[in-house]
Amino acid sequence: MSTAPLPELLRSIHDPPRRLYVRGHGDPELLARPAVAIVGARACSPYGAQVARLLGRELAAAGLIVVSGLARGVDAEAHRGALEADGVTVAVLGCGIDRDYPAVHARLTEQICERGLVVSEYEPGVEPAPWRFPARNRIIAGLSVATVIVEARERSGALITADFALEDGREVFAVPGEITNALSAGTNRLLQQGATPLLSPADVLELFGVGATQTKRMTVDGETRVVLERLSETASTADELARATGLDPGRLAAALVELELAGAASEADGVYRAVVGRG
Repeated sequence: MSTAPLPELLRSIHDPPRRLYVRGHGDPELLARPAVAIVGARACSPYGAQVARLLGRELAAAGLIVVSGLARGVDAEAHRGALEADGVTVAVLGCGIDRDYPAVHARLTEQICERGLVVSEYEPGVEPAPWRFPARNRIIAGLSVATVIVEARERSGALITADFALEDGREVFAVPGEITNALSAGTNRLLQQGATPLLSPADVLELFGVGATQTKRMTVDGETRVVLERLSETASTADELARATGLDPGRLAAALVELELAGAASEADGVYRAVVGRG
């Protein structure tokens, strides 16, 4: 554990921290590399988790640093996506860097430290407190050229991060969502106010003048291909898939298992979705 000099981008914000404490094996100079913040709801939907992980994976694979807050939900999925791509991710804490917060993310913290950094403006030993997290969000935005909001309710900490990014003249992207979904209320409001709609990782990569990496595609055929094509059109329950594909329960189950094992489909709350960028 040590301190690191503030990168120029962070020094330029309205209220820069006095210092940054760092933990991890990553070179502190990586804090000066082009970075994107990915933040959103703690109690995110399965769709929000998938999008956050996809963005983390694709942006890190393209060489960008993925910055987030190590919270449950969108933050954690963004970090995991970056790690899946063997990329670098930075977690900004609202407590001392010697505190594994939340405790459930202790292993994730270790994985981040293997290649990247965990940082905080608070001295080691400082306990988490509610008022420290909004302050933490200005650092997430301050380290990043752009901030992506995946899902957010009307009164969400992710919107505070977006406000800091806008205040500092940074780009803000928002993932559109259903107008009847409370988890989309904050992101849709951002879009109404002029945030850039994010429809794919390429929207962010274009800002940096880089292209998307080529994701290895799995080869499926027959009934499995039929199921994957249906899921690529719309998320579906098993009953909906059976009606749409005409497959009996045994053959449908076999196709779904194959897709899940290949990472081309995921299931949550009884609903199957194609994993974007796979298959």
